[in-house]
Parts: sequence; structure tokens; C-alpha cells
Amino acid sequence: MSPDLSALRHRTEQVNDIEIHAVEMGNGPLVLLVHGFPESWYSWRHQLVALAEAGHRAVAIDVRGYGGSTSPPMVEDYRMLRHVADNVALVEALGEESAVIIGHDWGAPIAWTSAQLRPDIFRAVAGLSVPFTPSGRTRPTDGFAKMGDGDEFYISLFQEPGRAEVEIEDDVRRWLLGMYFTASGEGVIAAKKAGLPPSMFIAPGGRMRDRFVLPEAMPSWLSEEDLDFYVAEFSRSGFTGPLNRYRNVDRDWEDLAAFSSRPIEVPALFIGGHLDGPTRVGAKAVARFEKTLPRLHDSVILPGCGHWVQQERPDDVNAKLLEFLATLG
Repeated sequence: MSPDLSALRHRTEQVNDIEIHAVEMGNGPLVLLVHGFPESWYSWRHQLVALAEAGHRAVAIDVRGYGGSTSPPMVEDYRMLRHVADNVALVEALGEESAVIIGHDWGAPIAWTSAQLRPDIFRAVAGLSVPFTPSGRTRPTDGFAKMGDGDEFYISLFQEPGRAEVEIEDDVRRWLLGMYFTASGEGVIAAKKAGLPPSMFIAPGGRMRDRFVLPEAMPSWLSEEDLDFYVAEFSRSGFTGPLNRYRNVDRDWEDLAAFSSRPIEVPALFIGGHLDGPTRVGAKAVARFEKTLPRLHDSVILPGCGHWVQQERPDDVNAKLLEFLATLG
């Protein structure tokens, strides 16, 4: 069931020569919510209400390149350090000195890195779906090129400007629905039953959507109205800004090399789905949390859950987030 969002307050803040659109609900300690691809502030609709009702000031942003936020023109405008700088400036623009930061999908690395580099501002961090993975020795695009056994890893597909945009923008609604459902818990199960190969890999000369699974009826966690919202957002803003985040993986690797062995020193929480691709691919990173997240509160894997953790399992995620926040004082 869709939450009551009538109490939301929309605002736009000028940070780092761009505008960041944010929505907020509630009053109290600041909790900053950072979405992933291909989503928006709206992916936190269930958490905004729960956090506000529990006495927090919950603020969900449109990351640069998305929705109501500015889409800078250059690929390098989407490097990780720019996202961290946006978060730092936004906390100040909101009149606060510190925040708990929570991210999902690409928002998780943005949140992890924000807490790693600026623990003086981000006093605690939670990552959903994508575990904290410090920079390694291998250049990311070199590593991705070796994956897939002849098929192309989707992040490799996204590297060439314009290539993925052509596929997606041909039918935005159908592509988004396929992406959302295929990566969900129900979609993973349906793909296995159909004998389809992993959707994260693309056959030579093929398209990402060739391995999508479409639902016979809308899943309980994604209504037609929810999909309408996402389609309208991306039809207006396009996909180049969001995809440019992927086109900075090597640049991020270079920028963050000096911090490769630095753990995150603030309290941390991880929530993943048992059927979530990034959580499963990141199993080794999860196993290293003792070293990389020395103040880890908990690492939770939700049975039967796919990639869209906070939308597929809002009650479970909300309970874990509130439990974590209650430990922070």
C-alpha cells in the first residue's frame, strides 16, 4: 500500500553551483537518504514516513542528474567526489552540522564514501544492497571486461556515452518495468523458472532488455502509479546524467586510491537481499566488514528479497533502520 505523502515538503538548495531537489518530512536529527539507479527520491517513500513518525528529520534527495536536480553536462561532473561534496554542502544548506546518511544501490557507495571521507559530518551510515568495498588494485573497467564468459557485463555496456540511452529511451516505460521486475525477488525467481541467463550480462550484439522478465501483473511493491512517477521523471530528465555515474568508475578508482585501506570509522549498518545481484556479488566484501566497518551494528540479509530492498520489504527495512538509529543517541 502506498504511504501517505501529504506532509512532504519539497525544497531546492543551491550547492556546488548546481541545484539539488530534496523532499523532507518530520523534525529531529537529520537522516539523509540517497537513491540509486534508475530511481529517485521517491524510492524512499516508505522510509520518509517511518523515519518522520519516529522523530527524525528525513530528507530524500534527487541525486545530481536525476529528477528535479541539475544535470551537469560533463561526464566527470558525476565523479564520486562531486557526490560527496553535494552531500556535505546539503547538510550545511539544511542548517545542520551532521547527519546519518543512508544509501541504496549507487546511493550506497555514495553514502559509504561520504562517511569514509567526512566522518565529522556523517556520524553514522547505512548501505542497502551494495556493501562497502574499498578501492582495490584492479582498474574497475578491466575487471568488468573479464566478467561474463563472452557476454558483456552491464556496467561495461554503460561506459560508452549514448549507447545505453538509445536502448532505454526507445521505450522508457517498458524498460523501467523490465529493470525493476527482473532485479526484484519475484523477477529473479521467474527468470530462473524460464531458464534465462543472468540479466546483468548482455549477449554479443544484444540488448540488456533481451533478458528482462516482465510481470503478468504488477508486483505488490510497485503499483502502476509508482511506475507512472518514475516514467515521468526519466522522460523529463533523461538517462545521460544517471548513466554518467557509471562512466566515472575508473576516475573514482584513481581519486580514492589514497583511501583504499581506510575503514569507515562511524557506526554502520548493511541490509541486502538474498536474491539481490549486487549483494551476492559483494559476498567477499561483506565477509571483510570486520576490518572495513569496525563499528558495524549489523549486517542483515533479507530472505526472498531482490534488489529494491527498501521498496520490496519496507517494513523489515524500516524496523532495522529505526533499531540502528536508536543506538546512536
